[in-house]
Amino acid sequence: MLEKWLTDSTIQTHERVDHWTQALEICAQPLLEAKVITPDYVTAIVQQHQTLGPYFVLAPGLAMPHARPEEGARGMGLSLLKLHQGISFSAGEFDPVDLIIMLAAPDKHSHIDMIAALAELFSSESEMEKLHKANHPEEIKAIIYAF
Repeated sequence: MLEKWLTDSTIQTHERVDHWTQALEICAQPLLEAKVITPDYVTAIVQQHQTLGPYFVLAPGLAMPHARPEEGARGMGLSLLKLHQGISFSAGEFDPVDLIIMLAAPDKHSHIDMIAALAELFSSESEMEKLHKANHPEEIKAIIYAF
């Protein structure tokens, strides 16, 4: 299932970033280029982080930034950014974050299968450990394509 959404064009690796907002911008770029999201989508994520805190940091080292469909999601999409050196999202014990998977969905229902596949991946401690250690897109694809 995830191979449909996470491909060579939506998986990126970077050594490091200077700020968590830069990580969001890099992660969003493939979705922006594909017109799956608008720039307003990224702005909404940043604003919600400022208001609510790091609501999208789900586990140690893992963030899944997303906003509401009406905040700039034009279609379904995922993009993945793997940082070799994690960055703080002000998420306490879950920092530093080195794996960022941006989710976009145009409505409240169409992404249920995508979320189910991600949940299965996230619940596998061994596969998540491999993802956190992965350094190249090919390694990442080998792990996520099982889900």
